[in-house]
Amino acid sequence: MKNLRKTSRATGLVPGFTLLELMMVVGIIGLIAAMGVPSILSTMRQEPMRRAVNDVTRICFNARAQAIQQNKTVVVDFHPVVRKIEIEGGGTGTMPAGPGQTASNAIEFDPSIVVKMLSINLMDFDQADIAYVRFFPNGTCDEMILALQSADQSRKITLDPITSLTSVGAIR
Repeated sequence: MKNLRKTSRATGLVPGFTLLELMMVVGIIGLIAAMGVPSILSTMRQEPMRRAVNDVTRICFNARAQAIQQNKTVVVDFHPVVRKIEIEGGGTGTMPAGPGQTASNAIEFDPSIVVKMLSINLMDFDQADIAYVRFFPNGTCDEMILALQSADQSRKITLDPITSLTSVGAIR
């Protein structure tokens, strides 16, 4: 039988890594992984809020685009108690979504997200079953402020009545 392992002719040793070298590499990899865990956990906690803000912004953008394209008023229904938002009637002529996004005319927030405030045209609707925001064909809309809160963060989404564009900020 032939020996399947090649040895060095000069020393007669089989080339490879020692157990000590392998343990050092595993230890270094473990140390680097342990340093990254806090940032990974932080990102995972922030994801539901980030998704909620992006979804609200996208729904408002789609409603504005539909109102302008179809030359008719488009209504967005807010259901603050059940944490749901939808374009009334499902909407037609939805604008295509951006990369990695789906075109959607209805969203439901993650259970960890709470609607702390919903103000439309200076009236509070945070405990209402349903509230409406209208987007008009001339590119304007009703004034809206939506405050969302999760366990460790909160965001305020403001809808500008002149441009129908959203802006996002932290609540202080």
